[in-house]
Amino acid sequence: MWYATFDKIARKGSEFAGQPIAFLLGVATVLVWAALGPVFDWSDSHQLVINTGTTIVTFLLVFLIQATQTRDTRALHLKLDELIRVTGPARNRIILAEEAEQTDLEAMRSELQDVARQED
Repeated sequence: MWYATFDKIARKGSEFAGQPIAFLLGVATVLVWAALGPVFDWSDSHQLVINTGTTIVTFLLVFLIQATQTRDTRALHLKLDELIRVTGPARNRIILAEEAEQTDLEAMRSELQDVARQED
């Protein structure tokens, strides 16, 4: 399935983007571009190269970061849901908190704060 392929690419891309070598590659690219500035007399085309390149990289990285963040958040929720499920006195309705409306979330938050105050 294409989604599994995208997920694999997104994870690998995100892992690479978080490495020092990726940062060094970015710095090297900017230094090469700057060094070539006088050669091209800082022309509009020379400026366009770095502007287009950085825009494309930023655009694609936004999707990679969002994909990995969404996946990590889902995995974290699954882990927390399992902990809630196996804890005896826990309220299992909190497992579905990410599906709740904002007003319901605020009500749950207030309820949990009241319980915490009573326990202190």
